[in-house]
Amino acid sequence: MADKLIIGNWKMNTRRDSGKALIDALSASDITNQPWVGVAVPTVYLAQAAECLKGSRIALSSQDVSRFDKDGAFTGEVSAAMLKDAGCAYALVGHSERRQYFAEGNDALLSKMRHAIAAGVTPVLCVGETLEEREAGRYLDVVFSQLAILSELTAGDYVIAYEPVWAIGTGKVASLEQIAEIHSAIKNWCLQNAKASDKIRVLYGGSVKAENAESILATENVDGALVGGASLDADSFRMICQAAGKLI
Repeated sequence: MADKLIIGNWKMNTRRDSGKALIDALSASDITNQPWVGVAVPTVYLAQAAECLKGSRIALSSQDVSRFDKDGAFTGEVSAAMLKDAGCAYALVGHSERRQYFAEGNDALLSKMRHAIAAGVTPVLCVGETLEEREAGRYLDVVFSQLAILSELTAGDYVIAYEPVWAIGTGKVASLEQIAEIHSAIKNWCLQNAKASDKIRVLYGGSVKAENAESILATENVDGALVGGASLDADSFRMICQAAGKLI
């Protein structure tokens, strides 16, 4: 398994043509056409993205997964089994924007984690604190409370993405010392509380760009990146992946 994992989170962006053009550009480059690179595309374009990715090594990810695991009367929901059927290797779970705008809490996120794992989709659990929580010195307590659902899992692989909410889309980036501290704390917590192996991967997210990717990815205990805005530009995303490739 590669030491690094880079996932581009497109959020609610792109259209049919622009998404295809972006995937085509990534698939055409040896730098980004790698099994440790993934793209999390809007749900409505998952089928198209899977078709475009045929023959490439890039992994497909969803941006969410339903807390319901059975087919039924859950209008608007997309189950883990459906995501697997559509070709998803990963599913983002608990992104700060889902927590903020859709009030997703630990109970729902635990269900999502369990269903993704059962369906053979690797969940990427997103955790992180707000600026107020950081400045109050409560950031570790906040992150550990978000990680608590992992102690309820008995089996299955998962990835963690640490994204300080105050650095998402703001242009602000945590210092390398801050990143190293919390990534180490997350891994130690998981080893002690979540039956995690020492191979668990913790990604960093929060205004990751071509200009800062190499220093962030070289930081101890950083196993990759969850990239937002920069993943919408093929050249910028390629440069981030290139920085990761040097460390693999």
